[in-house]
Amino acid sequence: MSRLPTVAVVGFPNVGKSTLVNRLAGGREAVTHAEAGVTRDRKRVPCEWNGVAFELLDTGGIDLADPDELAEDVRRQARIGIAEADAILLVVDARAGVRAGDLELASALRGAGTPVLVVVNKVDRPGDEHLTAEFHQLGLGDPLAVSATHGLGSGDLLDRVVESLGDRPPPPDDSERVSVAVIGRPNVGKSSLVNAFLRDERTIVSERAGTTRDAIDTDLEVEGRAVRLVDTAGLRRRAKVAGSVDHYAQLRTELAVERADVAIVVCDASEGVTAEDLRIAELAMVAGCATLLALNKWDVTDTDVDDARARVGRKLRLRPAVVTCSALRGRNVPKLLPKALELADRAAERIPTPELNRFVNDLVARTPPPSRRGRRLRLYYAAQIGESPPRIAIQVNDRRLIVRDWAYHLENRLRETYGLEGVPLVIDFVPHTRRQRR
Repeated sequence: MSRLPTVAVVGFPNVGKSTLVNRLAGGREAVTHAEAGVTRDRKRVPCEWNGVAFELLDTGGIDLADPDELAEDVRRQARIGIAEADAILLVVDARAGVRAGDLELASALRGAGTPVLVVVNKVDRPGDEHLTAEFHQLGLGDPLAVSATHGLGSGDLLDRVVESLGDRPPPPDDSERVSVAVIGRPNVGKSSLVNAFLRDERTIVSERAGTTRDAIDTDLEVEGRAVRLVDTAGLRRRAKVAGSVDHYAQLRTELAVERADVAIVVCDASEGVTAEDLRIAELAMVAGCATLLALNKWDVTDTDVDDARARVGRKLRLRPAVVTCSALRGRNVPKLLPKALELADRAAERIPTPELNRFVNDLVARTPPPSRRGRRLRLYYAAQIGESPPRIAIQVNDRRLIVRDWAYHLENRLRETYGLEGVPLVIDFVPHTRRQRR
């Protein structure tokens, strides 16, 4: 699969890597916080400068002296990012000066065989540019002074980045790519499932809840089709994360759902489908995202799947499919992404207008709308006016005559007839207006 060139952003914890990524990309894609060690996985952020498109690869802080197991996972992810990069930005802290960790990392990068630019961050005033001088000892060429917070030197840095990349082919066409977001509560196995899809340790997996703190995009092919897989931070109720770094991670997850075509809602099979799982699936529906529920960790539980499916059918208007899987054992994992693609295809299909009107007429003949205030709802004409998600407009004589239960009945029959279980469906009842004779 062709891809954009990759620029890895690496460095010691809390030197401002994610802030720099946001500055260069012109957005707020990467989670930033005063707390050190916020970034843990590799996150790709699209960037463009002077007509050249590339991806910035934000990585976790590399502290070679930290013995913590999670710190080792972060280092491993950063090393993978360095290996797949076309250019590397080594970010250092002007205020802290050259640290032993910077020297060790620079020594490793000198043997990477990839262009490396030393970026001296936190040079917040033009008069502080002299602070870059001591970083020549890293042996990686002339350091560049920047302020990720204020933007000082960012244009010069982007010029150097583009120059280091050289001539590149045009970026791939993403118009046919299907975006699949893997969402759910903390510690239900989302990252494990993503790694099982990829057959690679793409994201960090830990028994600690909340290890993933950003929406991590990975491109792959499924049955010959381009797919963007998005691993996300665990969703909690906003009141529980207000004011913490998890609050920003949660916002990234919600944004990832909004731009996804399909959401795989991962649930812990040992707990069944909880009220919180249902709330997360409802969030995906409101965002217009087709939805599939995956009961993970099925290999270590005896949960009644039929009961779970019945509960989902009663509680969720989308009536999404509920499938069982085990990210650890690989059970049913190969089936999930094809099912997600099938849902995306259904959401993008159009129902021919004559066929849709025959369906509405047959439904009304079998189950007429109940009368209200002595009058009965009449349906004149139906047409699909949008897709992904499907949107259907039906002309009626008086919207005030619509009975909610009958409208739900219409929606459910549409889902059953056209295989729209798990697909958001919007039905607009539009007042019928007669053309006046001239």
